[in-house]
Amino acid sequence: RRRVLEASQQLTEIINSCLESDTSTESPEPSREAEPADEEDSAPHCLWVDKFTPRRYMELLSDDYTNRCLLKWLKLWDTVVFGKEKAVKKAKPSAEAYPPFSQPKEQQNKWKTKVQLTEEILEADLDQHKRPKYKVALLCGPPGLGKTTLAHVIARHAGYNAVEMNASDDRSPEVFKTRIEAATQMKSVLGANEKPNCLIIDEIDGAPAASINVLLNIIHRKDAEGEAAAGTGRRRRREGGLLLRPIICICNDQ
Repeated sequence: RRRVLEASQQLTEIINSCLESDTSTESPEPSREAEPADEEDSAPHCLWVDKFTPRRYMELLSDDYTNRCLLKWLKLWDTVVFGKEKAVKKAKPSAEAYPPFSQPKEQQNKWKTKVQLTEEILEADLDQHKRPKYKVALLCGPPGLGKTTLAHVIARHAGYNAVEMNASDDRSPEVFKTRIEAATQMKSVLGANEKPNCLIIDEIDGAPAASINVLLNIIHRKDAEGEAAAGTGRRRRREGGLLLRPIICICNDQ
């Protein structure tokens, strides 16, 4: 064990020296994003999977189509979370002025690729509360695919504070509901800059049916509750308000 530790330390020093030489030749300017890596370098025995984990969007090795779709969906929340207006996509005049000769106009919209269909779904109009049509994103795949890493990197890239919870640990529906509402309705008070939370629920396939129903009730909660009469107003305050933060669920078995 001692020999293995010595060999790993020597190899780590060699990799660090190579990385330092590369960064010194590329850009001498220090960056703010390199601070977490420096903190982890100071750890005596840091796992390589933690040390060299992706921290920026460009460092992700997962499927680029999935990465772009998740980022595009998360940016749809900018209107309600950050107060930014939704960017209007300009139509290309060249495509409309010169349609392909081989296909008539009726068949141009009939056959669409997977990317075009997904973009149309994501670019659907926001609801009356300026939220996207789909409130929850589900990442599914075998273990080790990078689902949790993708969720954390995308959340930080979009300006959120990633809050992770494990659905398999919180078996009680009451605890599950309390943690979801705490993450989606309360602000992050840690650190100098307060960022809105993005809830990441891992192992959602291990949650009981009662917890899934709690999550569905939070998603489909409407603002109309409590506006008709004063009695229902107390009920709405007891149940909580609208879901105004994105939720990313992760599972192995869809």
